[in-house]
Amino acid sequence: MPDALDASPYDALLLLSFGGPEGPDDVVPFLENVTRGRGIPKERLKEVGRHYFLFGGVSPINDQNRALLAALRKDFAEHGLDLPVYWGNRNWSPYLTDTLRELVADGHRRVLVLATSAYASYSGCRQYRENLADALAALRADGLDLPRIDKLRHYFNHPGFVEPMIDGVLDALADLPEDVRDGAHIAFTTHSIPTSAADTSGPEEAHGEGGAYVEQHLDVAQLIADAVRERTGVDHPWRLVYQSRSGAPHIPWLEPDICDHLEERHAAGVPAVVMAPIGFVSDHMEVLYDLDTEAKAKAEELGLPVRRSATVGADPRFAAAIRELVLERAAAQSGRAVTRCALGALGASHDLCPVGCCPARAPKPAAAGADSPYA
Repeated sequence: MPDALDASPYDALLLLSFGGPEGPDDVVPFLENVTRGRGIPKERLKEVGRHYFLFGGVSPINDQNRALLAALRKDFAEHGLDLPVYWGNRNWSPYLTDTLRELVADGHRRVLVLATSAYASYSGCRQYRENLADALAALRADGLDLPRIDKLRHYFNHPGFVEPMIDGVLDALADLPEDVRDGAHIAFTTHSIPTSAADTSGPEEAHGEGGAYVEQHLDVAQLIADAVRERTGVDHPWRLVYQSRSGAPHIPWLEPDICDHLEERHAAGVPAVVMAPIGFVSDHMEVLYDLDTEAKAKAEELGLPVRRSATVGADPRFAAAIRELVLERAAAQSGRAVTRCALGALGASHDLCPVGCCPARAPKPAAAGADSPYA
């Protein structure tokens, strides 16, 4: 048996994700959860949900989270880390509040949270922290003892997240026809967000054009491009592009869109493109539809060879990275020596989101940060 690893003071890990429908009848209720408070009519939600209906009303995200849960539990057991792993979602079952109730009922009082978003942004970090605050408020209203909640730092540049993506790009390049492979362009993709949200992402000192959100993605893209050059001897041109835009058309969002970018690269004479979804942990609906369906249809229309590289998903190296991040945070909380693994130019991210980090559109309590009312 492996030697026991010490995760104290933590006694549980919570995998916190977005959630997704698991059948046609779930699609509109799920979208009502996602858009609650915006007054969007049900008929409009049915139109928005057409992507889900193309795939039987099932988002792959829940099965992918189940696979990640299994990978984490396997890795922890194999390495002697006795830390139970729970799962809760923002928008679908199992719901976050229900999972926190289960954690409390099981006697857990110090919980680490792993969010399935690697980068700094309002929707990718602070909104999850707001969800945690809402759930804790619900537990308090029920008269339950509240657990202490901390969130793992951003892991966009952890080797266990970056290395699987490097391999994915190499595999995608190798799958292209040999006569276009060396000239292939790499389009690193991530979720478009409003430029105002990007500009205020990360700590206040990182605010500016694109903020930490763009800066972190560019750093990862450069890491992958450099590794591909070192391992193949070919210096592929690349650009960070965006996908999955939603919202009112008059509000500026990050550009260029992946489909527009494919048209532009084709017009410029690029012989092939690899689409690398570095902004996503797993192959959920936005990857499945926006890249594998819509962008590939655009490429076919153009006669442009494209390949899409794999996301990290439940790769054992990612599970190992989470174990390392758990032990890193536990050591820091206990005053033990800490080694923080990070690649690239930006270094390891902060443990505790500071005041002013990824601010909300309207002030709202958020847990697991310097401004948490549940410290």
